[in-house]
Amino acid sequence: MSVRAAFTGHGPWYRTLFLTDMWERFSFYGMQAILVLWAAAPAAEGGLGLDGPTAAALFGVYIGGVFVLAMPGGWLGDRVLGERRAVLWGGLGIMCGHFAMALPARPAAYAGLLLIAAGTGLLKPNMSALLGRFFDAGRSVEREAAFSVFYMSIQVSALAAPLLVGFLGETVNWHLGFAAAGVGMAFGVAQYAAGRRHFGDVGDRPARRAAPAELRRAGLVAGTVAGAAAALLAVDVAAGTFVPDHLIVPIGLVIILAAPAAYTGMLRRPGLTAADRARVRAFGWLFLAAAVFWMLVGQSGSVLNLFAERSTDRDVLGWTVPASWFQSATPLFVLLVAPVTAVVFLRLGPRFGVRGKFVAGMALSGASFVVMAGAALAAGTGKASPLWLLAVLFLHACGELVLGPVGLSAAADAAPPAFRVQMLGLWWLFCAMGMGLGSSTARVSESVSPALYFAALGALALAVAVLLAVCAGSAARRLAYAAPAPTAPAPADRTAGPAAGPRTTGPLITD
Repeated sequence: MSVRAAFTGHGPWYRTLFLTDMWERFSFYGMQAILVLWAAAPAAEGGLGLDGPTAAALFGVYIGGVFVLAMPGGWLGDRVLGERRAVLWGGLGIMCGHFAMALPARPAAYAGLLLIAAGTGLLKPNMSALLGRFFDAGRSVEREAAFSVFYMSIQVSALAAPLLVGFLGETVNWHLGFAAAGVGMAFGVAQYAAGRRHFGDVGDRPARRAAPAELRRAGLVAGTVAGAAAALLAVDVAAGTFVPDHLIVPIGLVIILAAPAAYTGMLRRPGLTAADRARVRAFGWLFLAAAVFWMLVGQSGSVLNLFAERSTDRDVLGWTVPASWFQSATPLFVLLVAPVTAVVFLRLGPRFGVRGKFVAGMALSGASFVVMAGAALAAGTGKASPLWLLAVLFLHACGELVLGPVGLSAAADAAPPAFRVQMLGLWWLFCAMGMGLGSSTARVSESVSPALYFAALGALALAVAVLLAVCAGSAARRLAYAAPAPTAPAPADRTAGPAAGPRTTGPLITD
């Protein structure tokens, strides 16, 4: 189905969801492109004045928080609000967060980041679930086409947003850049509110409304945690001892520890059979690989963004290209390479199974950081050519195309039937763990030579690829799941949280 057919064949409701998602992704990727640059900019220039490693850590914690908050966001849509209201409230939270960051006050900036992370965690899983509700089981082909168009809109937004928001933020005013992202989200919220009349009763009520006792327990836990955190923060601020690390470090620890804690808890669930437990335990290899993959690739918006600003020759005919514009390179490469990847997958067919895709994705990620080490060496005597960074981002795009689409599908296939939702949640928690680990490793990026830092990360990724290829064979044979069919890979939404998109399966793959 073509893009035009997707719009004309589904009706006004599809246009409403498509445009909402497009504007949400525009605001997200626009803000992401300038976040670390603004955080590291001097306070006199409107920035936070953080050192580079702390700014990169803030970025990693924020992105990891988006992944983690998608879990309670999905629960709220499924059990309390209904997907339709969850999308609206999430969009409003994102919009308010961007406008808060447009204010030249540090407390407003931190509050804005929390609002954007919470709003994104509420909107994204429920947007995907709402889209899926419009298609019954007999319309799987149409559903897949609709999701494919959504994924392409994500890449277009990720391509365009850094160009506009980055230009305004870097060359005019940081807060104007955040305001531009907020205006984009405001467009999305406005047309969503106006277009909801086309939805009928789809997503109007929770799929499985939570019992009053369950709501009370959830409210008590959330209120206790939020109240304790607010009280500690208030005391810290009142004492005059507050520094950004007092927020970044504990949030980062929660993000890192959430995944292994949830994984251990799932293995101990009494409803799991011995065979189910063996499959979940075997999939741990892929969970860990996903964490390492996103630990590395997630640094493209933080450490690599700072490298673009400080160590890359950006002069073109006397004009300095904004550093944030490099963030448009990855989605551009995704759009260009996706058709080629699709042909390769089709030709290799079942010979290129889930483990093979993970190995290839990890190897590409590792190779990108080896190239990055070369860029750091080139910058040691001046500014590095932009071709170095473009080569790194090209390898990132290839790695995402190979590994990104298969992970969520493989997790769903490996899950015991009664625990599929929990297994998908675990996948995103391990992705969040990777972002949290990335924020921690970023702290040493200026304590050692840049070349050594990038080379060490590249060696780690390549070592994981070798372990998956050599040592995970017996674990792979215990996974009784079907690998995704060798069709065109949908570009992964890199920071969106869970997507309830369609899943197709092919021949049984055991290795």
